[in-house]
Amino acid sequence: MNVPEESRALQLLNRVFGHSVFRGAQSDIVQHVASGGDALVLMPTGGGKSLCYQLPALLRAGTALVVSPLIALMQDQVAALKQLGVRAAFLNSTLDGREVNACEKALRAGELDLLYVAPERLMMPRMLECLSESEIALFAIDEAHCVSQWGHDFRPEYLQLSVLHERFPSVPRIALTATADPQTRDEIIRRLALDNARIFISSFDRPNIRYTIVDKQDARAQLLRFIREDHDGEAGIVYCLSRRKVDETAVWLKSHGVRALPYHAGMDSSLRAEHQNRFQREEGIVVVATIAFGMGIDKPDVRFVAHLDLPKSIEGYYQETGRAGRDGAPADAWMAYGLGDVVQQRRMIDESEGSEDYRRVSVAKLDALLGLCESAGCRRVRLLAYFGEAGEPCGNCDNCLEPPQVWDATEAARKALSCIYRTGQRFGAMHLIDVLRGRETERIVQRDHHRLGVFGIGADLDDAAWRNVFRQLAALGYVCPDHEAWGALKLTEASRAMLKGEQSVEMRHVIPRKGRAAKARRSAASGATVADSALLERLKAWRMTQSREQGVPAYVIFHDRTLVEIAAAQPADLDALAALGGIGAKKLERYGAALLELVRG
Repeated sequence: MNVPEESRALQLLNRVFGHSVFRGAQSDIVQHVASGGDALVLMPTGGGKSLCYQLPALLRAGTALVVSPLIALMQDQVAALKQLGVRAAFLNSTLDGREVNACEKALRAGELDLLYVAPERLMMPRMLECLSESEIALFAIDEAHCVSQWGHDFRPEYLQLSVLHERFPSVPRIALTATADPQTRDEIIRRLALDNARIFISSFDRPNIRYTIVDKQDARAQLLRFIREDHDGEAGIVYCLSRRKVDETAVWLKSHGVRALPYHAGMDSSLRAEHQNRFQREEGIVVVATIAFGMGIDKPDVRFVAHLDLPKSIEGYYQETGRAGRDGAPADAWMAYGLGDVVQQRRMIDESEGSEDYRRVSVAKLDALLGLCESAGCRRVRLLAYFGEAGEPCGNCDNCLEPPQVWDATEAARKALSCIYRTGQRFGAMHLIDVLRGRETERIVQRDHHRLGVFGIGADLDDAAWRNVFRQLAALGYVCPDHEAWGALKLTEASRAMLKGEQSVEMRHVIPRKGRAAKARRSAASGATVADSALLERLKAWRMTQSREQGVPAYVIFHDRTLVEIAAAQPADLDALAALGGIGAKKLERYGAALLELVRG
């Protein structure tokens, strides 16, 4: 892109999107794609990925085709673009035949800047024929990690997208994702035939997110305490592994005063859609969901993401936690983690129908996540290292704020392993702890376990400490679940050296986390004055009215950060208002007078 075109890109950035400067690598990516080059973009959630194809779409002749995996994502992005005066549309199953025909006619006539489609529809013969009769500016493949069988959200239909390069070799393609380790990146390049594409890798760091992992004891009570103390009345997502747990957790939270709604694939589709819409359009909703929820959610003011069950990989964890704090304000990633999670995930891998390679890679990914959970060092450094990025201790994760103590757990580990062996490798942690602590329960007496040499040898540690020992032994690979006996632990080959006294092990002490309340962090970060807050509330109330009248999420009208800027700057005229971030020409024309009236009021 030459200098005049670069200037034009900046002009469009300001006039349409209301931003005066590019962020990070956005400028280079926009220039490369607008000039006709292919690109693979790895950029964290909230880093401005969408702009990397939306702006080239406006700079190039024709219509940009955006491959998007979820209906909600398409609808939100199209609504936001229309607010900016961009000619955008989507093609998905929510449209009837008349609407589909009208959209295809507009595409052929060159009346669209961007068209969002699902990969299944894009590959239909009718759609490909329509594309052949239209001028295509570029192909943007969003959530490109879906193409990788090693990724956390593999979608077989994405494998067909290599056809785009074969049928439209002169049309540039840009693939985008927020999460991809080196193996996944290589597969994206291979499967989408992006061999000559430039690769843009932004920092994976999300400094506004605080990572906290707590020892799972009473997980629901721990979650409720976390929400009440740090995020009362704020939007959040709680992830659970099963549909049953989603339903039970949502009901329990609701009974304790949290505006919680369930979301999973087993629900009635209309109720599921209603819950998603409420989350996007109302303030302070907490959605309890399986991981089916979230990929298509652009909501910027999600203040926390909590996990009640262990994800399958660091990619999954990063993708899910990345849905918090997209607006750049402080947010929390909180997880309760225990022995049962380790056992459950290892069992799921061993019982999966995948190939030996699939199971091997899955175990490696789970081990990397367990390493993050058990780390005594900075969570952020460990997380970034997984994606090949160096980092310094952040001072903002649980381990940095309250460094855990490490102790020589060799003797305790040998006692635990001996107890597993002496009881026949057929019992779970609760029974083993009773044996170690010398409790003559009915179950122990019936099995004569009170007569074993290991009975009572662990009385010096309490139940919580022993749970911690067994969990870390499982995480470190010294024990594993027995598939013949549900919940039972058995020894692995790695335990042999430990039992023989040839190996030592250090473990983390688990202590209660205190930390600094998230609301206090945000208040300090925003620097808002008491005088500003009254205006900010008026602006938010006005935005909510607009949202309801237009039937779009509130953040499609304006993001919180734009309202905060207005409340802080209190512009006196349209020129001063236009100088603030996120107010382009179309929004200035549409909302400027009303905003100035609110400021004066």
